[in-house]
Amino acid sequence: MVEHNALSTVRDAYDAAAPTYARLFRDSLRDSPLDRAILAAFAEVVGAREDGPIADLGCGPGHITAHLNGLGRTTFGVDASPEMIGLARRAHPELRFEVGSMAALNIADGALGGVLSRWSVIHTPPRELPSVLAEFHRVLAPGGHLLIGFSATDGASHPTQAFDHAVTTAYRWSPDHLAALLREAGLVEVARMVREPQPTDRRQFREVHLLARKARSEPAGSDGAG
Repeated sequence: MVEHNALSTVRDAYDAAAPTYARLFRDSLRDSPLDRAILAAFAEVVGAREDGPIADLGCGPGHITAHLNGLGRTTFGVDASPEMIGLARRAHPELRFEVGSMAALNIADGALGGVLSRWSVIHTPPRELPSVLAEFHRVLAPGGHLLIGFSATDGASHPTQAFDHAVTTAYRWSPDHLAALLREAGLVEVARMVREPQPTDRRQFREVHLLARKARSEPAGSDGAG
């Protein structure tokens, strides 16, 4: 479970930054065709199986939750910041938003067709990330998909790198290292999108989305042999 102090620090920092954050990012998809494309692909693969709704974990002010819902996928948002959830509820009163922790979700086992974690794990201390990924695995239905977005390290020799985020300390990840952690949690990578930094970007970090799938259940009585 994510350390209490770390979670409290992140929650308090985003509570304080919530109005500014919402103003800066509410139209962030408008000029991001690649982000819209990966979200559309995610919505399509989740919808193909109809295993349950999508949970947008670390939903912030709810703009991505609303975007996925607009693509025809029932989506609800969860965030540790009560202020963020309040903004999300006011902006999108027709949708469901809940205060909660990614490390201990109030969601039944196997209840979700999809989990979206879009830059929501970047404040998780590296030693605590495996338990968060295990929680993602728990709430996904067999065959369900996770889309996780994060900033990449400078090279494979650096599995993680801390950096000074505008809100509070955050971490970058080697894509291959994070994909290995996903495999250990029972989530197998099926695709990745890497966006190289643009000259106008404040931080010159590569942005990565990994799409992973939870294994399907074996038929009753199967011994696992092929």
